[in-house]
Amino acid sequence: MSLETKSSDRFRLTCIYLFQTLLFFMIILSFYKVQIVEGEKWEKKALLQHQKKETIPYKRGSFFSNVDLKKGSNEKQPFAYDIARFHLCIDPLKIPEKNKNEILENLLSIIDTDQEKQQRVKKDFFRKTHYRKLFSYLDRTTVDKVQKWWKPYYKKEKLPSNVLFTEQEFQRFYPFGSSLGQVLHTVLKEKDSKSKMAIPTGGLELYFRKLLEGKQGQKAYIRSARNKLDSEEILVQKEDGADVYLTINHYIQAICEEELERGVKNANAKGGWAVMMDPYTGEVLALAQYPFFDVTKYSAYFNDKELEEITRCKACVDTLEPASTMKPLTMCFAMMANEELEREGKDPIFSPDEKISTKDGKFPGIRLKDGRCHPFMNMDIALQKSANVYMGKIMERIIESRGEKWLRDKIELFGFGQKTGIELPAEASGLVPTPGKLHPNGTLEWSKPTPFSLAFGHNLLANTMQVAVCYSMLANDGYKVSPTLIKKIVKKNGGKEEALPNPKKNPLKKILSSKITNRIKKSLKYVTKPGGSARRGDVPFYTEAGKSGSSEKVVNGMYSHELYQSLFAGFTPAEKPRFVLVVVMDEPERKWVPGFGSNHLGGVCSSPVFSKIAERTLRYLGVAPDDPFGYPKNDPRRGSKKADMIAEVNELNNLYKKWNSR
Repeated sequence: MSLETKSSDRFRLTCIYLFQTLLFFMIILSFYKVQIVEGEKWEKKALLQHQKKETIPYKRGSFFSNVDLKKGSNEKQPFAYDIARFHLCIDPLKIPEKNKNEILENLLSIIDTDQEKQQRVKKDFFRKTHYRKLFSYLDRTTVDKVQKWWKPYYKKEKLPSNVLFTEQEFQRFYPFGSSLGQVLHTVLKEKDSKSKMAIPTGGLELYFRKLLEGKQGQKAYIRSARNKLDSEEILVQKEDGADVYLTINHYIQAICEEELERGVKNANAKGGWAVMMDPYTGEVLALAQYPFFDVTKYSAYFNDKELEEITRCKACVDTLEPASTMKPLTMCFAMMANEELEREGKDPIFSPDEKISTKDGKFPGIRLKDGRCHPFMNMDIALQKSANVYMGKIMERIIESRGEKWLRDKIELFGFGQKTGIELPAEASGLVPTPGKLHPNGTLEWSKPTPFSLAFGHNLLANTMQVAVCYSMLANDGYKVSPTLIKKIVKKNGGKEEALPNPKKNPLKKILSSKITNRIKKSLKYVTKPGGSARRGDVPFYTEAGKSGSSEKVVNGMYSHELYQSLFAGFTPAEKPRFVLVVVMDEPERKWVPGFGSNHLGGVCSSPVFSKIAERTLRYLGVAPDDPFGYPKNDPRRGSKKADMIAEVNELNNLYKKWNSR
């Protein structure tokens, strides 16, 4: 072989070697690029073909009743909670055409639905897509029926099992229906498109939104083209929302709602609401409103302006003039002035037993009058008869002695003009006029007649919760409470319950002396007894103390002479009150009620609702009667000399006749 031939062969072999080496390095480089540089990218593509990720929905926190109020009752009772529901879905492209009608007919025979829904489902079956949601929010029983039919069917027809599948979601459930609707509210069916979080409509659902929300989890499983395999991995652990335990008791709430509905209908009123509060802790035991708000049909309410008004929790959001329920507080101001003067070594401005002439109702810039003429009165008679002129006389002495600024400071001290801090959105602060401040129209908020109208609860606005706070002070020896709806908040961590701190535990502040509250309480006990303006508020077999009030509604910036808001605020038993209760009637019919007076007055239309709610609630709580001879009206035994306040009432009525006989 020639030298040239050998040289040529060597060169060829060298080239082949170099080419193979280069090819090898190119393969290695490709492997490096695919596995190292672009490994994450190709891994994701591979997983998309064989692995499916699913969101694990969290359970929104529940609202629970305060079952601790009833001795021996410790079983949890929810007002609102999430229950598992299922969406039935299909992959239309994977279902053979020959099977579609048969599958459709079987599903419609199992799942009851209307004609419109059936037509939509039929269209979805023939869409060119890999995903359609056929039915939403099916219960477990229905899903089990579908699976019972589907399992043997897909095996028989040799279909992929995963062309028909379910997705789990949670849906809000309300075991008591519309009860507590304005307080709880609800969440929209459709979640927020970005955050996938529920959207509250208002109420506690909105106020505690962040606490009630949990965190969605995520899981992954391996799948084939035809079936889901058993291999499953939890990628992100879900977290359920915190549970909120309310101070409201479901049984007492039901009592309030039943009696409130009956009272509104009897008074032929537009509506009404009631607040029941523990005077020592500020815990709200019931918060009722009628007409009710059925949260399961929320869209109907929010799409109608008239119905939308019903969704507001009016005890907190709306304001009214407290009217004559302010009169006991006016007397508190006078007695506080007495205490200050006593510390200064000066004479008091009045005595509760003092005989005061109320013939002349003329005051600076205003003339006051009473429903009936009462020439002479003391504090007991004035509160019993709900006298305006007497309150004007006392207010005149307060202003002369302490001044206008002092009075306004005391009104504010009682909580008027400030939010109570109740755990509900959009609470109204109300309005107390301020000396020297102008209205938007340029007129003074506080003028010469203002103190005299304030004396009987006009010319200021308050929400009903503020009125309940003030009457709690009268009931609990003078301490100002902070109203709350929350008993505790519990977060579940790994199956363990952890109580979150309650920020509402505020120290009580002493506002009134026991001497003042005891004296006012005595006067208020006359109101529901014979001769009083709210006799229908008497609670059979129990003692009570309270005051009624009626005010004209403001319509388009003007007082209406036809539309009223009437209320009764009181507490029972009188000496160791179990609760304070404020009942409001909105626009009661102006008609005459034989034996009692005009229906639109709080002592006629609101006080009987107070009586019914109070009696039933005290019996439910197991409170022993403190007036066992206080028989209800129409009972032949009524009038017993052993009944509470009989002697005192007779003595006061005789004194009234003596002072006012012609």
